Amino acid sequence: MPALFHLAFPVHDLAAAKQFYVNGLGCVLGRESSSAVTFGLAGHQLVAHLSTQSTAPQKGVYPRHFGLVLTQEEEWQALVDRAKAKGLTFYQQPRRRFAGTRIEHLTFFLQDPSQNLLEFKYYRHESAIFGERDVAAVGDAE
Repeated sequence: MPALFHLAFPVHDLAAAKQFYVNGLGCVLGRESSSAVTFGLAGHQLVAHLSTQSTAPQKGVYPRHFGLVLTQEEEWQALVDRAKAKGLTFYQQPRRRFAGTRIEHLTFFLQDPSQNLLEFKYYRHESAIFGERDVAAVGDAE
């Protein structure tokens, strides 16, 4: 089995997190306790930890967000369609970034009930995922 990515993040309401991640995004529900819940997202482990500390909403998508790079445009579009059908909150609507370049990609951002931001992308050229080092653009200027 290949290595799996693990991400732990704060939430203010476990029931709302379950609704968003399982019923909304389609994550697999894992272990639960009174202070945390585990989700499977594309084979990777997410753990939502209950936190009473309030976090101020970010002004823009940087510096903190997480998500998936989908390897097929159809998968990306299906996730866009699912998010819309489930009434999930779009922080940024689906769009194309860096059109006509080697780092061209489709992207959208969702916001979970605890104001965590998630990005879902599809790169037109697979080499842009880890390559294309001669291109200095990483993200948008905000």
